[in-house]
Amino acid sequence: MKLRLASVIAAVLIGANAHAEDAPKPFTMDGEFGFILTSGNTETTSLSAGLKSTQELQDWSNGYTAEVLYKQDELENGTETTAQKFFLSGQGNYKLNNPRQRLFAFASYEDDRFSNFAFQSTVALGWNEKVIDTEQQTFSYSIGPGYSFAEDQMGDDLSSVIVRGAFDYSYKLSDNAKLTQVFSTEYGEDNVKSRSKTSVSAKLSNGLSMKVSLKLDHNTEVDEGRENLDTETSVTLVYSFF
Repeated sequence: MKLRLASVIAAVLIGANAHAEDAPKPFTMDGEFGFILTSGNTETTSLSAGLKSTQELQDWSNGYTAEVLYKQDELENGTETTAQKFFLSGQGNYKLNNPRQRLFAFASYEDDRFSNFAFQSTVALGWNEKVIDTEQQTFSYSIGPGYSFAEDQMGDDLSSVIVRGAFDYSYKLSDNAKLTQVFSTEYGEDNVKSRSKTSVSAKLSNGLSMKVSLKLDHNTEVDEGRENLDTETSVTLVYSFF
């Protein structure tokens, strides 16, 4: 099942670039990393890392995201992993006559060892529009139908048709600081999955920034004894490669 999902996701992401011209390709890539090691009465190791990139072509506007979270606690009788999460997504936006209006193809895959789901994956198609695009702020949204592939920890298939909506907002607080808000929700017959990430970043030097983020992951339908909402607060260093 996971191999089939990987093939679907790869097809969506590759398709977004299939008709891209050989013209210059403006490309950005930011990598972020956070690491916490504590000792004494409590011994823990926490790792948070991610990559985010954008690509502007003549006919396409593409974005890709990868995130990893890992936490390990030291116990008297050994170690225990208490968080292990991987998330990958990509979206290709095909520009129409008005370049702010696009048709999009989206794909994502999430594997969270300690959630209600063994994995969750989504493919979606629809309408994307960049409503605001100024030096001070940007705002864009996407909406369209799709399909959610999901399996719970017991191996039960929870896949269903969905409607996916998302928006991405950024605001320049100053020459060296920026606020960003990313939100998405996927409405299905058996579950509504929502993700939110609020971040404030401050530039430290050329190419290097510090970022404080709050992530929220919410599922309406989970097994008894599990929480509907997962939160993650992080402080990371961000380096702009391009």
